Amino acid sequence: MLPDALATLQQHLSQALTQVPDETRRIFHGRGRCWAGLEHVTADWLQGVVLVSLFREPAASELDALVEMLSVLTRGQAWKASGAHTLLLQHRYLPDSHMQLLLGEPIEEWLISENGLRYKLDLGIKQNNGLFLDMRYGRRWVQQQATGKRVLNLFAYTCGFSVAAIAGGAEHVVNLDMARAALSRGRDNHRLNEHDLSRVSFLGHELFKSWGKVKKTGPYDLVITDPPSFQKGSFALSRDYQKILRRLPELLTENGTVLACINDPDTGPDFLVQGMATEAPELVFQERLENPPEFPDISPDSGLKALVFTRSQP
Repeated sequence: MLPDALATLQQHLSQALTQVPDETRRIFHGRGRCWAGLEHVTADWLQGVVLVSLFREPAASELDALVEMLSVLTRGQAWKASGAHTLLLQHRYLPDSHMQLLLGEPIEEWLISENGLRYKLDLGIKQNNGLFLDMRYGRRWVQQQATGKRVLNLFAYTCGFSVAAIAGGAEHVVNLDMARAALSRGRDNHRLNEHDLSRVSFLGHELFKSWGKVKKTGPYDLVITDPPSFQKGSFALSRDYQKILRRLPELLTENGTVLACINDPDTGPDFLVQGMATEAPELVFQERLENPPEFPDISPDSGLKALVFTRSQP
């Protein structure tokens, strides 16, 4: 991280802290490759907590310079005016994604809000904190679409889509994820928003072994599939996504909708559009949801892809 890049980061963070949003937002997204030398750096405003993440190991001298810059930042007027009280530096390139506390008291759980909804984050104990901020518009879209619908949320993680769907008036949401701890946090998120848990189901299963269970609770008006790019032993994007696409029609109602997502920067939207045309041609591409402006990217095909498909009428 050269001095010019570090100065650019400091400028962006200082500016962001002078006008912090009321809710959680990304305040610097270097991974979109719009700022040379900062491609491995992100920063998030977590409503009092600033989380800076490194996705590549810096040289020792670069790390020292970054920590010093962040220390200077916390002594500035912008930091004080923002109301921030905690600064964390996450080393995402390490196997345990070590969370380094630079300022404040240790925090393991933290409550944040997005679009008026509450979520509980894990800080310092896991690689991912519990909410992917680039999917903000996706959750908003689900909330707008959910009224009266039965929803299936595949690869549900901590059930952000489910929280949005119930808030939007969904009749019932089925969440499936093999990580039972993530689903437990999903229950916490629903409780935070005082949702009726009788309208929410949680299936702690591996998808490809559970089609029968998933189908039994259908059909669904809306199916959301947002898999990881790679999950050791269970999912690889290029190998397994097609298996999901070809099963979607049997899970949907006659007028059903699919929100299919990819977060791999090396995979463009055509992967889904063409894949759906091959595996489930009755599902027709309608639109790609816009990504939030705080996630600029040098290439539109590299950012998050959230695509809407609907069943064509005969």
